[in-house]
Amino acid sequence: MTESSFSRVGVVGLGTMGAGIAEVLARGGLAVVGVEVNQDALDRGRGHLEVSTGRAVKRGRLTEEAQREILGRTVLSVDFAELGDCDLVIEAVPERLDLKRRVFAELDRVCREDAVLATNTSSLSVTDIAVSTRRPTKIVGVHFFNPAPVMKLVEVIRTVLTEPDAVARVAGLVRALGKTPVTVGDRAGFVANRLLFGYLNQAVAMLESGHATRDDIDAAMTAGAGLPMGPFTLMDLIGLDTCQGVLDAVHAETRERRHAASPLLRELVTAGLLGRKTGRGFYPHDGSATGEPAAPSGPAPVVGIVGVGPLADAVAALCDRAGAAVRDSAADLASCDLIVEAAEDAEAGRALLSAAAQAAKPGTPLAVTSTGDSVIGQAMAVGRPADVVGLSLPDPAGTLAEIAVTVATAPDVADRAADALRRLGLTAVRCRDRAGFIVDALRFPYLNDAAAMLGAGYADADSIDAAMTLGCGYPSGPIADLDRLGVDRAVTVLNALHTETRDPSLAPDPLLTEHATASSSLR
Repeated sequence: MTESSFSRVGVVGLGTMGAGIAEVLARGGLAVVGVEVNQDALDRGRGHLEVSTGRAVKRGRLTEEAQREILGRTVLSVDFAELGDCDLVIEAVPERLDLKRRVFAELDRVCREDAVLATNTSSLSVTDIAVSTRRPTKIVGVHFFNPAPVMKLVEVIRTVLTEPDAVARVAGLVRALGKTPVTVGDRAGFVANRLLFGYLNQAVAMLESGHATRDDIDAAMTAGAGLPMGPFTLMDLIGLDTCQGVLDAVHAETRERRHAASPLLRELVTAGLLGRKTGRGFYPHDGSATGEPAAPSGPAPVVGIVGVGPLADAVAALCDRAGAAVRDSAADLASCDLIVEAAEDAEAGRALLSAAAQAAKPGTPLAVTSTGDSVIGQAMAVGRPADVVGLSLPDPAGTLAEIAVTVATAPDVADRAADALRRLGLTAVRCRDRAGFIVDALRFPYLNDAAAMLGAGYADADSIDAAMTLGCGYPSGPIADLDRLGVDRAVTVLNALHTETRDPSLAPDPLLTEHATASSSLR
């Protein structure tokens, strides 16, 4: 049984999310009143509850007796007056401000004066909802994540009007339910969605610009950044209309280009291609093939490594694991299937690659890692631009290799480079010759957004990290990632992205620059 200052809680709206919230409350031993707009919607809500708890019984996570008790503690009705005795009411209707305001006007009328009213909005202004009631001091945001019975994070949102006691009581309830509350102010998208959807939108823009393919971007962010799923797979799961709605809400507040929904996203939404729920979004969801890459075949390649340092050591270790022969002297480079320049700076790399180009047979891929401003600059200096590709290993101990193709790279050279890297056991993805390739170009702006949030005092480091690990399933939070990857590296990549795009939101946040100058971590 949950110990809480609330004993009877109402839930308005029993769709997937509302029914999930009702289940969480009833599992915690609270009396729950679920209200829907009509009998058909109420029956669907009852079905959600029965299916969800029944699934838990089948998986052994709930006994049949516990299921009966949960359903027995939940009263369902189409009459708002049933909410009159509730201590807390949580609204979970669709994300439309006009609809939420109508619901709150009715709650204001039927609920006790001392009752706290909460909205489960994921992106709308809690203040806009609060000021339409006669009790703005008792309005709180309480953002559960889907599926509510499983996800541990709940964002608790206070407005400038909310009584501290109301916020504390709701956060206490969340904690008593076995979840982690993160209390923040009323900003569009709060913590998790504000960070997540800027990244997702940038991935769409990357696809739309022809920088990389859908499959390569998804593969890069799973294999290279360790995310549970790529951005396009995730957007199809969330629903593209929901993605656009969150972006519109954040953009209305920030006016940042980063949160202006991509034209491609808007086109898909307009066409009704919303993801899994409609059978097609960025991917088809009708069982048709999505073009999985062929498994590598053939023996391990012969790899030439020119340069010394950590990256050269990492490439040599990859070759050792794959059983690939390594050549590091100019006399042996003619036998190589791939030559990797792994110098620690661009000037040294150019000299090493120029020497390697003299020894390598024509058509051998020359992979440059110390690119400086661009791969094409190195390629032209070497004198064999058709044979040069960029190479990035976002995590040298990981499984991803990014290949940057320039306007001068011969297509068959890019193919041979990708084949050799796959025979080393790596996931090889391709992109154009742009700052950050794929992973860093998507990862560091997201981390920059988190640093800006921290620097503004909107949320502390633990709250920001909890929002992304518990709310979005990330393996680690953005502040922890910045400390692991290095704030100096973050500043370098962001400066390159800002120089290339002139997008103000990609300029390093002052907090990052300050910590990079001081050579200190963010924690």
